[in-house]
Amino acid sequence: MIQKKSVLNNKDSVISEKKIGNDKALANETSENSIIQSIRFFFTEVSLITLFTIKFFKQVIFPPYEIKEFLKQCYILGYKSLPLVSITGFIMGLVLTIQARPTMAEFGAESWIPGMVAVSIIREIGPVITSLICAGKIGSSIGAELASMKVTEQIDAMEVSGINPFKYLVVTRILATTLMIPVLTIFSDFISLYGSYAGVNITGEISIKLFFSQVFASLDFIDVIPALIKTFFFGFAIGLIGCYKGFNSDKGTEGVGASANSAVVIGSLLIFIIDMIAVQITSLIST
Repeated sequence: MIQKKSVLNNKDSVISEKKIGNDKALANETSENSIIQSIRFFFTEVSLITLFTIKFFKQVIFPPYEIKEFLKQCYILGYKSLPLVSITGFIMGLVLTIQARPTMAEFGAESWIPGMVAVSIIREIGPVITSLICAGKIGSSIGAELASMKVTEQIDAMEVSGINPFKYLVVTRILATTLMIPVLTIFSDFISLYGSYAGVNITGEISIKLFFSQVFASLDFIDVIPALIKTFFFGFAIGLIGCYKGFNSDKGTEGVGASANSAVVIGSLLIFIIDMIAVQITSLIST
């Protein structure tokens, strides 16, 4: 009896070890499949976005040109974003000045604050922060709007009525964001500098003429032009991703939310990638 029990126990232990081994093998196989699926999904998305971009450049060249819709989108995406951009820019300049003052005062370099803040805002902080704010506001609105039109079959109705939905909905919005993001960035930069002027005058006193003379004296061609050029790419990326996600949304209410969310996430990520490339190119040009 004792021998039979030991044999049974050995069999049970062997079976349990086999089950554990099978579970581990299944878990490893599942993780490998998920990694492969993620890589496949990534390259599929990249290829589809590339095809979407090529289609945009083909459609933007040939008539008809939707001028009225383009101007309407410039008003909606640009003018209506001014309050948010203004508040963000003013706070950005004010906080940066207040935070920098104690450190600069330790070295007796308080007079350098206007120049330091100007270079920081114009070269990097202003374009990136403004573009991220617009990616959250504009990118999500474009993605949600086009996705809701796709769900309610309005895009199909436009095709039936003889209107090119890609040219009317996509081309106009991408062009509007490409044009409006640089304009909003310039506006935000000036508001940020005014916020910095207000921050300087909290504990000190400096005239606005002296402040802006120090600002413009510290800026150079290499500070302004590359920062302005990259905002066109920021705007193009925001509009492209928002339109792509909305135009290719899955049907259903969940697809609308997913399109808006992914438009913001991917658009923000592309802004950082483009900014990294632009900084590298600028550093190579300046050296």
